[in-house]
Parts: sequence; C-alpha cells; structure tokens
Amino acid sequence: MKTKHIGSDFDDFLKEEAILETSTAVALKRVIAWQIAQEMKIQNMTKTTLAKKMHTSRAALNRLLDEEDASLTLTTLAGAADALGKKIHFQLEVN
Repeated sequence: MKTKHIGSDFDDFLKEEAILETSTAVALKRVIAWQIAQEMKIQNMTKTTLAKKMHTSRAALNRLLDEEDASLTLTTLAGAADALGKKIHFQLEVN
C-alpha cells in the first residue's frame, strides 16, 4: 500500500533553515572526494603520486579529499580528473 506524502520535503526544511546551499555543497563534495579516493584505490595511486601528476602539493590534494571542506575549484577538480585519466561532467537539472 502506498501512503500519501504529508508535509514538506527535506529540501523545503533546509531552505527554511537557510542551509540548503551549504548542505548541497557538502554533499556534492563528499561524493566527489569519495569518487576520487575510489579511483585512486583502483589505480593503486598514492596521494603523493596523484599530487605530482596534478602539479600540486599534498596539502592541496588533502583539501580536495577532505569531505568536510566544501570549497573546491574547478581547476583543481579538472586537474585531479585528468591525472586519473577521467573526465568531469556537470549538468544543471530542472527543479
């Protein structure tokens, strides 16, 4: 038996609390950091090796992999993807 949805959805709650954008950014960053870490495991690549391939420091790579740090530049993300032999795909969706 399917029940009818009552009340607002979770996004509405986050909007009311003025934290939707921050919550979305943190969630996206967690997914990105997880995907990069998984690809590093698959390729048996260390942080040092990836940082060298990205022409950046280990500290910068650690910030990229930090799930709690929602700041991320597209340049850094593109560099990580390229160093891992991957491409980035973004898409805006209609609400």
